[in-house]
Amino acid sequence: MTFRFTTAGESHGRGLVGILEGIPAGLPISAADVDIELKRRQGGYGRGARMKIESDHIEWLSGVRAGETLGSPIAMLIWNRDWDHWQDVMAPEADATPDPQGRRRQVTRPRPGHADLAGSLKYDRADARDILERASARETVARVACGAVCKKLLREFSVEIGSHVAELGGVTANVGAQHAAPLPAHINDVADQSPVRCLDKEAEAEIIRRIDAAKAAGDTLGGIVEVIALGVPVGLGSHVSWDSKLDGRLAQALMSIPAVKGVELGLGFEAARRKGSEVHDEIMPGFARATNRAGGTEGGMSTGEPLVVRVAMKPISTLMSPLKTVDLKTGGPAQAQSERSDVTAVPAMGVIAEAMLAIVLTEALLEKFGGDALSELKRNVDGYLAQVRARTPRGAAS
Repeated sequence: MTFRFTTAGESHGRGLVGILEGIPAGLPISAADVDIELKRRQGGYGRGARMKIESDHIEWLSGVRAGETLGSPIAMLIWNRDWDHWQDVMAPEADATPDPQGRRRQVTRPRPGHADLAGSLKYDRADARDILERASARETVARVACGAVCKKLLREFSVEIGSHVAELGGVTANVGAQHAAPLPAHINDVADQSPVRCLDKEAEAEIIRRIDAAKAAGDTLGGIVEVIALGVPVGLGSHVSWDSKLDGRLAQALMSIPAVKGVELGLGFEAARRKGSEVHDEIMPGFARATNRAGGTEGGMSTGEPLVVRVAMKPISTLMSPLKTVDLKTGGPAQAQSERSDVTAVPAMGVIAEAMLAIVLTEALLEKFGGDALSELKRNVDGYLAQVRARTPRGAAS
């Protein structure tokens, strides 16, 4: 069975659609399982007015019946409540009496850092709204919906995914996979209690202060999120081909999140500054690792250790104190256009990164073990894990 997912929809269109194919039959699932993830995505100090308008909720269009997946493609719809104010702007039909100035809310002053200009040139559009509506991070609501289904499947195999803000606005938290302070057993239970999803209370207070200062200045802030998957079995992904390597697939998926500019696993770039003896994880009896500097992958495969990924997000490109640009209509200098936006979306980006991580791990799990039904998939996984346990040296700790 082929696993794949796609999304459709624009930021101010009727709604967003997520389509997920390859989930086996028999997975218990409800709209509430998905909606809770959508609500987490909408949170975070520094979000804009859009989050006060939307109250995201999915409607099943296909693939689920009587509380279980059917094995057929799953389609989910999330309506945009703000559509009521944008119907004339986003209507798919041609205008009956076109205004010579064009539709309302045209964007002709592209924002530095956004897809506006490159997309307008690539697709030969005079109005950058034709680009920004799809390039908007609003699209990620459909990714989170697909990721929620994948998270539900992964929990059947004791794989748990969580995230927390490691840095925001130049403030670094002193809690994380590479810090001495231990992470909580259930990361999201603690992180979600923080308005900025930070596990360090002192850092949290300073982050909030910097968000307030940036808002007052009409500016925006970026940051880094750490995403961790616990319980990932050894051997997902492969070394045999460039496009089957798990770390490469994770990097591509996470880099596809709007405004993300960097991804690293384990020590990441820090590993380039250390000696080999300070980087590689020694193998202990029972095949456990003394450390997890690699972040849970070696040779493009999962090692069985926690999967640790850090994701860097640049500041949002819509500034209330706009930067210089050029007007697409006149070619002359201008101030960049301001669309309603956030001061920061780093806390929400962590939830989106969890979804993308879950999607990649689900694809790798199904690729290795297969199965049209959840029961068949479980038998296949159980057989593999028994084989791995049988390889453990005699006398080693279990």
